[in-house]
Amino acid sequence: MAKFAIVAACLLGPAPAFAADGLDIVRQRVAQVAVLRGGFEQEKQVAGFRNPLRSQGRFVLARGKGVVWTTLQPFPSELVVTRDRILSRQRDGSLRVEVDARQQPAMRSVNAVMFSLMSGDVGALASRFDLQAQALPGDAWKLTLKPKSAALARSFASIELQGDRYVREVGVVEGNGDRTRLRFVELSETPAQLDADEARKLD
Repeated sequence: MAKFAIVAACLLGPAPAFAADGLDIVRQRVAQVAVLRGGFEQEKQVAGFRNPLRSQGRFVLARGKGVVWTTLQPFPSELVVTRDRILSRQRDGSLRVEVDARQQPAMRSVNAVMFSLMSGDVGALASRFDLQAQALPGDAWKLTLKPKSAALARSFASIELQGDRYVREVGVVEGNGDRTRLRFVELSETPAQLDADEARKLD
């Protein structure tokens, strides 16, 4: 989860819409909201293991601030990802710094990608990835991302996003071959402000 630090029956028309036209469509369809809340279901296939690791929980994303991931199953925990750090809170309430991005420039780049993925910020993604965009029926869309830099490719081999007004699903192939699929459910833009506890966590 820390690397994300969290993303249709037939094609529109006779051929898929790619490149600039597709990106413009995605930009128009994805909502730019201040706060987004919802649930997540994660399935991670670790190279060399037969059975995937599954988890689920809740998240809150605050644009420009960060993401709070609260895992409920199989083990309660909390991960707070900001542009500068990743903090984890364990079941006993203890808090520790997993990564300080101010000391690790590469992690700052990974965090920026995570925020862009969650919020559907296509412009930010285009600065770090080669994008292939596909418009799907209704308001749906699909993006396939390939890292531009060798440094980023060590973390991400490829990323695939699908969504509509929101990013609904993210599939990640990591540089080491591990695969993660995140599904976002029960997404809501309200309340539109962080509560006191959420704001404190993201300070």
